[in-house]
Amino acid sequence: MLFISPEERGKGIGKRFIRYGVETLSINEVTVNEQNPEAIGFYENMGFREYKRTDFDEQGRPYPLLYMKL
Repeated sequence: MLFISPEERGKGIGKRFIRYGVETLSINEVTVNEQNPEAIGFYENMGFREYKRTDFDEQGRPYPLLYMKL
């Protein structure tokens, strides 16, 4: 997961991190909290698409997650 502080959003930092991850580290999958539409939109804009949804996070807490792939 990628977290950018609100005051730094819109400056291209997230895009640079994602491009680096994809190009250098072969990352092709991300997990996003479904309750964060801004993050979902960001990843969709970067080419990721949802392929799976869960009602709970990996620790069993009631935070629905979306799993997205390029």
